[in-house]
Amino acid sequence: MIQLARKNIQSLKPYSSARHEFEGKADIFLDANENPFNNGMNRYPDPFQEKVKARIEEVKGISPKNTFLGNGSDEAIDLLLRIYCEPGQDHIITLPPTYGMYQVSADINNVAVKKVNLTKDFQPDTKAILKAATSRSKILFICSPNNPTGNCIKRELIEALIQQFKGIVVIDEAYIDFASDESATAFIGKYPNVVVLQTFSKAWAMAGIRLGMAFASEEIIGLFNKVKPPYNVNTITQKAALVGMRGIDDFKKNLTKIIEERKQLEELLPEFSYVQKVYPSDANFLLVKVDQPNELYDFLVRKKIVVRNRSTVTLCEGCLRFTIGKPKENQLLLKALKKWAKKRIPN
Repeated sequence: MIQLARKNIQSLKPYSSARHEFEGKADIFLDANENPFNNGMNRYPDPFQEKVKARIEEVKGISPKNTFLGNGSDEAIDLLLRIYCEPGQDHIITLPPTYGMYQVSADINNVAVKKVNLTKDFQPDTKAILKAATSRSKILFICSPNNPTGNCIKRELIEALIQQFKGIVVIDEAYIDFASDESATAFIGKYPNVVVLQTFSKAWAMAGIRLGMAFASEEIIGLFNKVKPPYNVNTITQKAALVGMRGIDDFKKNLTKIIEERKQLEELLPEFSYVQKVYPSDANFLLVKVDQPNELYDFLVRKKIVVRNRSTVTLCEGCLRFTIGKPKENQLLLKALKKWAKKRIPN
């Protein structure tokens, strides 16, 4: 996919860090102008996060050669735009309602956005997407499970778009661990234009370390590494990721609990008369259509419960988004919703 990249990126000579140039083992490092007095943080981090990638391979079965790590998935999104989109000329395609950073990153990089709304059941309209695409359509973003709707995009629709879209197809799987669907990483060896984004922020409970993953062909990963800052993932983040990935049992236990709590809320929320619909979810949140969403949001804030008001988002009119919390937190939410049922303003 090098031929799709901007011409200046194709010819770019990347910055070569001191640690990147050195191979092998050494006892004395006098190459990077670091402070020699060891406090655990005086040395630059591994620029390619080799230990973390090796552990990811053990957990996910994906080769380090097909893995890029960045400062959250947002860095990977930004780099994709910088690699493939000529500012003021090219554009990306997004599928509203969807994750807002695609638009923000495009705006920052002076890249236009073509929007093709999802269907009423929150699935992509493949014909409309392909009709909207031109030779300047460089990236198609598909969020699955989708944020804010929570559902997975049908696998056959994703593959059809990968096959027919002429640019890069990015499948953002920030919530994939909460879903029963197979990851789109299975497409990487089959199609050269696929990039799959995942994160440590959700199921791995490490939002605070800001570590995102991008999986793609070696060619695309090579472009990521060419454009990224030399030391884009700091030492503390790398160490925290390695520690976090030791706790596979806790990871699975907490994941199971969140899914159980999600199912329970899915069953209980429709009992409230003002709840119009609870949308099916493959993520760690529920999109809920309610009467008087703004008033309910304000009421919950007064009860010191913060949810997300999505009532002004395309196809999510009248909806609030509830993240699945701990059992006690979910019970307090339900308790507050019961009080709202008694206090709310009649329609």
